[in-house]
Amino acid sequence: MGSVDLPDQPDEPGRAERARDASAARPQMREMPDPDERGRAHEAMRVHVSADATDQGSYWDKVPRFRQMWADHERRWPERQPAAEPDRSADPAGTYRSRGGFRLDPERHAETIGAIGRMRETEPSISADMQAVEKENTCGGRLAGFDRRIKGDDRLKEKVAEQAAAEPDKSSSAILRKIPDALRFTCCFEPDNYVRGYYDIKARLEDAGHEMYQSTNYWADPEYKGINTRWKNQQGQRFEVQFHTPESFHAKQHVTHEAYERLRSPQATDEERRELEDFQREVSLHTKVPDGAADIPDFKKKGF
Repeated sequence: MGSVDLPDQPDEPGRAERARDASAARPQMREMPDPDERGRAHEAMRVHVSADATDQGSYWDKVPRFRQMWADHERRWPERQPAAEPDRSADPAGTYRSRGGFRLDPERHAETIGAIGRMRETEPSISADMQAVEKENTCGGRLAGFDRRIKGDDRLKEKVAEQAAAEPDKSSSAILRKIPDALRFTCCFEPDNYVRGYYDIKARLEDAGHEMYQSTNYWADPEYKGINTRWKNQQGQRFEVQFHTPESFHAKQHVTHEAYERLRSPQATDEERRELEDFQREVSLHTKVPDGAADIPDFKKKGF
């Protein structure tokens, strides 16, 4: 049932600030292109961002320009070498150690493998319910990126190891059940049907026995557009459902995803981060907000 996993998707604003905090102890950078060239290009990008938002043309008309802007960014900021693999030579057989340095001893690793297997057993019924609401909804909603709905085992192990370091008495199964996007789905609607579609899908999932415990509306966010919701099934397994239009899904998946990944990297400099944030704002500026979408209220169930 598994599939090749993509890196985590953006799920909340403020991610750039958190990434900046994580980069306080930054490794030595290799030589970068001329600072004056980067500065001139950065100012040019800021002109793009401050351009009149009423500029004629659809998001799709702007995509070639977005791609050129990203190509220019990559030329000015060549991607650094990935972090070196950790030294695992002294680890006992069966130990898991992530590239980020998080570790599971052999016993905890075996427990986590079993917990991931049990979590995987809950996926088919949740996926079947999502496919049913795709088929039955009356607003033209479709599932996008369905083949990437399952987070990869290595990423799940890393999340368990990170949380277990903070809560060593909590079982791997308990940690996995609370990872909100171990299973993640995306529903896409045309703008005219977006608001009705959100409530249609919500009602159908609730009728199927799932409970929404959080809904966060990002349509007013300057760097990311959409609504992200978090759910749990009757067994307590959590999953995520994002609500997008074709434009907002394309923007986050195919235009700004690499910028988001660089913002998460401790290797990004503050100067590059400012450019990345400006790039995401420029893309979001031209992503059409469906009528009424920004008025869908946020929700969080007490205790979650």
